[in-house]
Amino acid sequence: MYKTGILNSDISKLLSDLGHTDEIMIADCGLPIPNGVKKIDLALDFGKPSFLDVFHIVKSHMAIEKMTLASEMKTENESLYNVLKEEIKFTTESHELLKQHSKHVKAIIRTGEAKPYANVILASDVLF
Repeated sequence: MYKTGILNSDISKLLSDLGHTDEIMIADCGLPIPNGVKKIDLALDFGKPSFLDVFHIVKSHMAIEKMTLASEMKTENESLYNVLKEEIKFTTESHELLKQHSKHVKAIIRTGEAKPYANVILASDVLF
C-alpha cells in the first residue's frame, strides 16, 4: 500500500505524469466538464470535499509554476480569492475564457464546492 502521498490513484497518476507547463484544473461541482477532458470526480455532497481541502493537498504534491483564476472570483467569491492570492503567482481571465481554457487541461478534479467561481487552472513547474 502507498505509504505517503495522495491515496486517490487517478490523482496520483495524473500528478506523476505531468511535465513542465502541463495544466490541470480543480473545479467546483457546477463547472461544465468539456467533452474529451478526463474528469476525476471527488464530489460527495455540497461542500464535500471543499475546494480548499483538495487545492491544498494537490499543492503539497505538485510543483506549480502558476495558477489561473476567473477574474469574477475577486468580487463573487472574495474569501476564496483572498486565500488563493497569497498562495502562488497567478493570472486572471474571465470565467468564460477559463471555461474555454479548461478544454485543454490534462484533467479536471471536481470537488463538492458549491460556492461560485471556485475554479483554478494549475500549470506544472519543473523541479530542476
